Amino acid sequence: MKFNIYNSDKKTKARTGEIITDHGKIETPIFMPVGTVGSVKAVHQRELVDDIKAQIILGNTYHLYLRPGIDIIKKAGGLHKFINWEKPILTDSGGYQVFSLSANRKLKAEGAYFNSHIDGSKHLFTPERVVDIQRVIGSDIMMAFDECTPYPCDREYAKKSMELTHKWLARGWEHFNNTQSLYGYKQSFFPIVQGSTYTDLRVESAETIAEYNSDGNAIGGLSVGEPTDKMYEMLGVVNNILPKEKPRYLMGVGTPANILEGIALGVDMFDCVMPTRNGRNGMLFTKNGIINIKNLKWADDFSPIEKEASSYVDSYYSKAYLRHLFHAKEYLAAQIASIHNLSFYLWLVKEARYHINAGDFYEWKNIMVKKLSTRL
Repeated sequence: MKFNIYNSDKKTKARTGEIITDHGKIETPIFMPVGTVGSVKAVHQRELVDDIKAQIILGNTYHLYLRPGIDIIKKAGGLHKFINWEKPILTDSGGYQVFSLSANRKLKAEGAYFNSHIDGSKHLFTPERVVDIQRVIGSDIMMAFDECTPYPCDREYAKKSMELTHKWLARGWEHFNNTQSLYGYKQSFFPIVQGSTYTDLRVESAETIAEYNSDGNAIGGLSVGEPTDKMYEMLGVVNNILPKEKPRYLMGVGTPANILEGIALGVDMFDCVMPTRNGRNGMLFTKNGIINIKNLKWADDFSPIEKEASSYVDSYYSKAYLRHLFHAKEYLAAQIASIHNLSFYLWLVKEARYHINAGDFYEWKNIMVKKLSTRL
């Protein structure tokens, strides 16, 4: 994997660049739609490519391991072939999912023991096993196995968790370098910075991660309930340490405003379920603010979903019709809303790239953050 930086904003740490993988190029900053089990919910792969303009999608190691299982994925020739997706794929390691199973998992030095949320069966994820699973999945970018700390948590817990993440990283890194891709193309391995909201721990973790000189680096353990200003503070701390010449991936974040502020703080890659999850519940993100399409005020609004369309559904369907679909519980409602929201997110990062290159990102960002947070 290669990463080229093209332009940097003079007033912020925002930059434009390009990640080059064996499955294609990724313009940065970029938003990555989440396809947890090999599917971005309610969206065809064709729509991801042709309308949404997705350049990379995510899969999840935990979920794919449990279903359909790595034997099926291996027989298919990897996740790309299984889901008929020719562009890059990133997989997270399952650390967050294991963290969310707090009542059904035990963390030990060797790894994480957990019970499947599907059938209760018992499993063990070790750093080495997680690398092996991601080798079978065949993602272009794989994540190190980590523990994601909850918020709030006391400093002692956060420190022990960070130290465990670092020990697992050392083992995962060694195993990654002692194994090969199964499908004839290169895979990259990203360590993950942890440390909760404690500045000294974030510094220690970022310094540890930077020493690996990996193809890129991820920032985890944020957007888990902490105040937004604290998240931005931790990003500023971490990005002052992580190498500038490597892409930085902020995991699981977030709102359109979060993404713009993250770009300003030097983040290159984002993912979040918010566009599809909120879309399925009737929340639309638009260039002028947030719409709850289920509200009565849209019942006889026959104007397009968004006048300045970022996807074909914006001009093809009216607000009134989409509201009707939601209230009639039609599946098409979730599809339209998901396509709209994902298209908007990809439009947003494209506009950010444009304004960074044009030299007015700071001014544009400040205007957009206010607009995007407005309830319409």
